[in-house]
Amino acid sequence: MALDPQVVQDLLRTAQQRGATDGDALLVDNESFEVQVRLGEVEKVQQSHQKRLGLRLFFGQRSATTSTADLSEASLRQLLDDTCALAQAMAEDPYAGLPAPADTVVAFPDLELWDEAIGQLPVEERTILAQQAERAALDYDSRITNSEGGEYSCSQSHVMYANSHGLVGHYRAGSASLSVSSIASDASGMQNDYWYGVGRKLSQLPSPASIGQEAARRALRRLGARKVPTQRVPVVFDPSTAASLLGNLCSAVSGSALYRGASFLVDALGTRLAPENVTIYDDGTLPGALGSKPFDGEGLPTRCTTVVEQGILRSYLLDTYTARKLGMHSTGNAARSAGEAPSVSPTNFYLVPGSYAPEDIIASVPCGLYVTSLIGFGVNQVTGDYSRGASGLWIENGALAYPVEEITIAGNLREMFANIEMIGNDLDMRRRVTAPTLKISAMTVAGS
Repeated sequence: MALDPQVVQDLLRTAQQRGATDGDALLVDNESFEVQVRLGEVEKVQQSHQKRLGLRLFFGQRSATTSTADLSEASLRQLLDDTCALAQAMAEDPYAGLPAPADTVVAFPDLELWDEAIGQLPVEERTILAQQAERAALDYDSRITNSEGGEYSCSQSHVMYANSHGLVGHYRAGSASLSVSSIASDASGMQNDYWYGVGRKLSQLPSPASIGQEAARRALRRLGARKVPTQRVPVVFDPSTAASLLGNLCSAVSGSALYRGASFLVDALGTRLAPENVTIYDDGTLPGALGSKPFDGEGLPTRCTTVVEQGILRSYLLDTYTARKLGMHSTGNAARSAGEAPSVSPTNFYLVPGSYAPEDIIASVPCGLYVTSLIGFGVNQVTGDYSRGASGLWIENGALAYPVEEITIAGNLREMFANIEMIGNDLDMRRRVTAPTLKISAMTVAGS
């Protein structure tokens, strides 16, 4: 998985000879693998290996981006011809352009993103991991009567970025994941749920048995679910649904939403968003984390950005283009595939954990909802209005009492973040946008 920097450097040099004022290129060599099993039998095996080159050229403040998977000399000549022609045909954009040379990355730290063991694991052993995880779910309880399957997948990439200012940088990154989806049945009906593990290192994956057993437990606890009357009560989000809630905030602080006026946080920097116990970072420098990388899609160094500090909104997430539109500076949050222009994306966006065990948060609720699953997309990023289908477990007298489904939770994101009452100590970094257990003091739960 070696990439030749001469390919992109020659391409950019020739583009400048053709009149381009600036340009950059992204070259990605990716290998991916996936095996799916169901009831012990292999249902799907998929493996791919692809190199792709993306080229972005500027003629003054006109620009275009193209890409190709054919790296032959003839194909690259055609790519260059097409990109030059497209860029010169585009309208001028006063905010277009590369970052300033002084801002680009100068150091390439090892962020522990690569594990040779992932690529070296034989296909047979990858399949066995998926089968073992599924078998652990099926053997957990007699009420686990079926399976939607087990899956092992992995991906390894070598990424190279170069621009006309002379920067050439590259890094290698990979990950592996293992998941199971199980089906539980009893006299009340059928329910399904899943669980998974993921990591940059093969050794970081939880055991197949633990993943399968957790998938089974999650499906079993949904059996006998019922509706509840409409009421206003405290709501506790488990880590997966709390991550979804944090994702709504991540979208609202994105520069692309802000300059379009499509965010409830326009002009909100320096204002209070949440209580003092809420601090949120976006940190692309965390060793081994899924969103980490030494530089972003424009060659700027990633960094730790304090988005919310003790409840105060301190920063948006910006790439070069959105930063110029807003009169600010990039936060190193440009993401880019080979065929697309850069856009704003989080690295590792997370809520700093609190001191409460999840059990203590549940015990603090006399009557309320513990949310374990969210359905639908009922979030208005402009107004902050929030309405999502949900399922989970009802809390009575500080204990989980029975499963609930076919309900809706509703509120407004501003009020929800302002009403965060307790934060759990159970943060995990299995997602790029992640959060621990959260308790919101009151929301409307609409049921029967």
